[in-house]
Amino acid sequence: MNQFVKSVLAAGITSALSISCISHVNAATYELVDKGEASKLKYTFAQHQNNAGDMAISGTSLYNFPVQYEYLDDDDFTVIESYVLLRHDRVNGLEDIEDSDALRAGNPTANDLAWVVRWLQDTSSGKGLDIEYQKVGDTIAMTHVGGVSTDFNLWDVKFDGTDTLTRSTIDIVSGITDSGISYGTATAPYLPSEPYADSDDVEHTFWLREHGIRGFFSYDLGAQVFEVTPFETEHAGGTSAVLDVSEAGTAVGFSSYKVTQAFDDVINDDTGGCADTAKVPDQMTLEACIAETQLQSSSALYHTMAFKATLDPNGSPVVEQLGLLVTPHVDDERSYSSHALAVNSQNVAVGYADGFRDETVTEPDVDEVRTYRNGFGIIQNYQFAVVYKNSEVIDLSGDHTNKGSSRAYDINDSGIAVGHITKSIDGKLVDKFFYVDTNVSKEAVNMINPSDYFSGSDSTARAINNSGLIVGEGEIETHNESISQGVAQNPRRTAAFVYNMNDDIFANINELIPCSVRQTYDIIEARGINDAGMISATAIVKADRRDAKGEIMLDNGGEPLTEDVVRAISLNPIPDDGEVCTAEEVDKVERQGASLGFGSAWFLMAIFALRRRLFS
Repeated sequence: MNQFVKSVLAAGITSALSISCISHVNAATYELVDKGEASKLKYTFAQHQNNAGDMAISGTSLYNFPVQYEYLDDDDFTVIESYVLLRHDRVNGLEDIEDSDALRAGNPTANDLAWVVRWLQDTSSGKGLDIEYQKVGDTIAMTHVGGVSTDFNLWDVKFDGTDTLTRSTIDIVSGITDSGISYGTATAPYLPSEPYADSDDVEHTFWLREHGIRGFFSYDLGAQVFEVTPFETEHAGGTSAVLDVSEAGTAVGFSSYKVTQAFDDVINDDTGGCADTAKVPDQMTLEACIAETQLQSSSALYHTMAFKATLDPNGSPVVEQLGLLVTPHVDDERSYSSHALAVNSQNVAVGYADGFRDETVTEPDVDEVRTYRNGFGIIQNYQFAVVYKNSEVIDLSGDHTNKGSSRAYDINDSGIAVGHITKSIDGKLVDKFFYVDTNVSKEAVNMINPSDYFSGSDSTARAINNSGLIVGEGEIETHNESISQGVAQNPRRTAAFVYNMNDDIFANINELIPCSVRQTYDIIEARGINDAGMISATAIVKADRRDAKGEIMLDNGGEPLTEDVVRAISLNPIPDDGEVCTAEEVDKVERQGASLGFGSAWFLMAIFALRRRLFS
């Protein structure tokens, strides 16, 4: 978008939208536009949209996943049946194996198909980490342009001799600029290798891919896609991601720049690693051994660094490293990384980078402590929100006293960055959204934490536009969560918010849509806001319940069953119509919202699994 249009929008939106749209909490000031259910999958999530309303969308939980039954033998089917027998009474909506003969013939019922996919995905008791079994990507990228949703296929391919994509990739379109540059991150597909005979003459098929995540960009909505090649590709092809692109064609993200010592040691280990002849070539190929190591590793394989790239329509971007927050000790083999998540029109980028509890430690000792235990009991590295400008990486957290890790997710053209920071409140670690002016000196940096839903609410700011409107999500329930193996068993509900930093007005977006719509949609997160004031968000909505094959399920009376799904939506500013919900309508919305979307553990797992793919 050119600077003239930006200035006009900024002036108009500030007066017409930024103030009035969120000054009357009970008034309808946003029109909700449902981007529509996807025919191939159950859940859709909003990414960013441009000023024309073109939105990037991510989806998960595919119908009719293309299981390749010819690669399963009788022993596998017996294992699947035992797997289901032990679990079917604990999974809502699924029964024991219905038709063993049909399953073994490769024509399972929807119930039995669902179990096979779960078994292939399961990384603890199934085959999710076994390189000899088909891999499930279960994530589709889409765009909603001109009112039409279209799959954005990247590097997935069809199985030989079929018209069926492998669906083993994780494809995410993060956004589309006003000038039409689409961008994001995707993986190569897992494909079956030629049979490999081990030293005992037993044949194996390995499911391999050319590379893991790679950043991409396209000037024609995917007709021609270009990748951003990682700085370091040794062993497993490296990693890269494109997370934001400015209107001028400047991209930011991260790329591998060095193999971790631990990964390199496993590959070159001759006593159980990939250099051990009893393993390679006796049991598998070197490529399979590297893939297995990558798949089963619980730690980073590469050091990653933030980058800035000048894109080129011919696919030859000029990429530069943005640096780290600290200078690691020469003998410290631990992974040190930085990430750039957003860039503004002045080419100032923000994100986060590894650091230390003491902000003055920039050249640490070899054994400097760099971890803490988060609210889920998981040990993590300290990571801090940073701004990349003038060839420097600047910590935005200031004094780290009584503060924990932080991330900056977005920055506007005025240099205001937003994100969240972990703080200790009443003895509990809580994430709080912030905004901060990146134009000031390092010494004057001051994060502002506005009031959100309540003092103990986790909240995150995901985006800010040039009018100073900030959107994100926060917890709206106050009960204590129970934690098991690092996962919340009874997580608090979240609600999307919009905050006006000019007037210090915070509002639940659910209270800014028409009363009738509030009874149907529960808006749980907001991902972006453009300079037209349009908010990209995700809501829980009731829909016809579909089985693993995508067929509508009926109750005993022949009526469609329903279930809660998540759906990508847009919230478009409208004039304040003065509508005020009645007490009865408010009560109905509150009671309905309390039950939406949280009756199924698998539903929550689908949401959080995709979030991990998007944010890791």
